[in-house]
Amino acid sequence: MESFPIAWVREQFPALKLSIDRMPAIFLDGPGGTQVPESVIRAVSDYYRTSNSNLGGQFLTSRNTLAIVQRARAALAEFFNASHAEEIVFGQNMTSLTFCLSRVLAKSWAPASELIVTSLDHDANVSPWRLAAAEKGATVKTWEFRKENCSLDLEDLRRLISDRTVLIAVTLASNAVGSLVDVQSVAKLAKEVGAKLFVDAVHFAPHGKIDVQMLGCDFLACSAYKFFGPHIGVLWARREWLTQTESFKVRPASDEPPGKWETGTQSFESIAGTLAALDYLRNLASRTSATTSLNAAMDSIRRYELGLSEQFLSSIARNRRVKVYGISDPKQVAKRTPTFALRLEGMHPDVAAQKLGERGVLVWSGHFYAVDLIERLGLSEQGGVIRVGFVHYNTVEEVDRTLEALEVL
Repeated sequence: MESFPIAWVREQFPALKLSIDRMPAIFLDGPGGTQVPESVIRAVSDYYRTSNSNLGGQFLTSRNTLAIVQRARAALAEFFNASHAEEIVFGQNMTSLTFCLSRVLAKSWAPASELIVTSLDHDANVSPWRLAAAEKGATVKTWEFRKENCSLDLEDLRRLISDRTVLIAVTLASNAVGSLVDVQSVAKLAKEVGAKLFVDAVHFAPHGKIDVQMLGCDFLACSAYKFFGPHIGVLWARREWLTQTESFKVRPASDEPPGKWETGTQSFESIAGTLAALDYLRNLASRTSATTSLNAAMDSIRRYELGLSEQFLSSIARNRRVKVYGISDPKQVAKRTPTFALRLEGMHPDVAAQKLGERGVLVWSGHFYAVDLIERLGLSEQGGVIRVGFVHYNTVEEVDRTLEALEVL
């Protein structure tokens, strides 16, 4: 495994010092929300101490808040490789932003319009589009994943697309089984028929580099609490679209993006924490490369996590009681994130998660809002799956401890 400053990384996260029954806790709940560095905690606290104000005031704390918001937009623009900081829109969370966007886009849909969603996605990238389409009388088609590897196949999408397709909504990576999606190829197919492409990057954001120019999408959303920050949602969209499209807003609000898209007062303390999370990633980059770029940080994280994935899959195959859903070949870890959906023979996922938790291994169980995926696997009535999610603050030793805990359950 490539050299990685794991000791320094773990020093930054105070939650990792937690012990359960005198055993160090192993945080494998990252897909539901990662832990945060001390610098993020401090940034949120410091915001309240030195900058707590709304925007638009002719005084110090208001100017401080404006500076934090502007710096955070610029940093997120780099994180996504956006062309302009004004393409970054803040909101309550990815789900709320997607519901808002679906209402705006639906205004131009005709009854004959068709949308495509997937059975791999979190429901936040399914229900908003289904509800908006129902109001307009539009048709929604489902791009089904292949059960053998819980992945999407482009040939199946080609059969669904038509000249009536107005939107394709797809995830960058499954929050339940970790499968990556070839969004770049999806974008090419969407453009052939003039359809918009919306990408849910919530699950992938902590695991690798996001480049909206390379992906070729029209919209991309994620949540900072999944990449080591506070609870806040972020939407990227091209500035031309944000400028030209009418938004739902109150009358005094700005007519220019991003202000015209940000309803009400934002969570400025969360924006400050998000900026600190990105600064943490820059510090990580400086320890793994000759630069402080966010790309370098995410590339190093991706390489490190590939090693964790390979180690986990190589060893879990020896546990005959465990079934892994999704890509399970250690040689294909580049096609997935280090998030694994499992079931133990003869044990309900909730019981397994509880027993693991008693051993200090913190995992989720259930469907994780990936309701179509769990239903299609025939697991809805059986409690779903156990979700084991590694991120870059996890260690090789924690992988081994997790495998040992699964052996003795």
